[in-house]
Amino acid sequence: MSQSQAHDDKNVDKLDPNWRSDALNLDLDYGMQTIAVRAGQHRTDEGEHSEAIFTTSSYVYTSAADAAAHFNGDKTGNVYSRHTNPSVRTFERRLAALENGERAVATASGMGAILTMCLAYLKAGDHLLAANQLFGSSIGLFNNYMAKFGVEVSYVDCFDNDAWANAVQPNTKVIYCESPSNPLAQICDIGYLSQLCKANDILLVVDNCFATPALQRPLDLGADVVIHSATKYLDGQGRVLGGALVGSDKLMQEAFTVVRSGGISMSPFNAWVFTKGLETLKLRMQAHCQNANQVAEFLINHPNVSAVHFSGLSDHPAHELATRQHHMKGGYGAIMGFEVKPSVSLDSKAAAWHVIDSTQMVSITNNLGDAKTTITHPATTTHFRLSAKERAEAGVKDGLIRLSVGLEDVEDIIKDLTRGLDSL
Repeated sequence: MSQSQAHDDKNVDKLDPNWRSDALNLDLDYGMQTIAVRAGQHRTDEGEHSEAIFTTSSYVYTSAADAAAHFNGDKTGNVYSRHTNPSVRTFERRLAALENGERAVATASGMGAILTMCLAYLKAGDHLLAANQLFGSSIGLFNNYMAKFGVEVSYVDCFDNDAWANAVQPNTKVIYCESPSNPLAQICDIGYLSQLCKANDILLVVDNCFATPALQRPLDLGADVVIHSATKYLDGQGRVLGGALVGSDKLMQEAFTVVRSGGISMSPFNAWVFTKGLETLKLRMQAHCQNANQVAEFLINHPNVSAVHFSGLSDHPAHELATRQHHMKGGYGAIMGFEVKPSVSLDSKAAAWHVIDSTQMVSITNNLGDAKTTITHPATTTHFRLSAKERAEAGVKDGLIRLSVGLEDVEDIIKDLTRGLDSL
């Protein structure tokens, strides 16, 4: 195209070249690992093999008419990086393909994704029905802010199907759950909840952060929207913050409008990190799960552990359900909660702190989904803002420890936990 043609107001294509179809033809039914490595990318004229990072706030148009066409919607393309960015779009396309969704919308953090969900699908007078077993910040967002703006919020036990059905109201618009949940790794029956939601014209939103699409695809099980804290396993190395929603084009357009208007946008660099993280997601989750299965068996047999909350254990009440919902054989995630018995001189909280403080390798941090094993005391960290009653309803006891099993040699993880447990 000549320079004169490029600035001809009549010559405005409907689609920017960098918005063409995915570089990987997903109609060819590629496997998950191939999608994780190759989907979503559009190579520029430079012919780069690895995905590029587009650190730009704005974009240049060929003419005033071209700019107007972008802004008024006559032309699909980049307008501003608060709206769209090529690096972010690559991550969104790849994640959507992995989750079997039509579209993904990236956000600045996992909580940003949950806030986007609330603002997109709820209004004053609506009812949000959620599981008791949620991340503390999610409960705080619902109780302190959504309720403040007129959204009614109530909670039920995630595994009690009758409780879910009995709590549905005429104004219920969203059912929200984590499966597995934080910090007890409890499992919801997503298929049942999907039927309940469809019968009552309710959106089912599932936080898939702990399982990831490597283990579970909630959309395939009937969910309408999947939520991710990409900060966790999608990155896998604890480097950057980000979140995402995945679902139908229609639902994601509503979410996109919130992100565009509210500025809850993911940065291009973070999107690039997540895109590279997705390349190894399935491989990492296989290794995480293998280690976690062994750690759980060790914990359940230790005399100073009173309970282990992990669906990979054969006697866990949700073991059969988790086996059905998780498509990776032997894959139950790598997050578990375990309760420490008090000793003669230490109450439950002090005993849990003793186990945590006795570790020499495991990282004492509230993050999870990292290659490094992490450990925390939920009652005084991730859930400390909840009232004692709210913590009790969520099953967060003073003796509870949350463990995110990493990729170190599993013998070393067990040895590190043994120090504190044996010395109680």
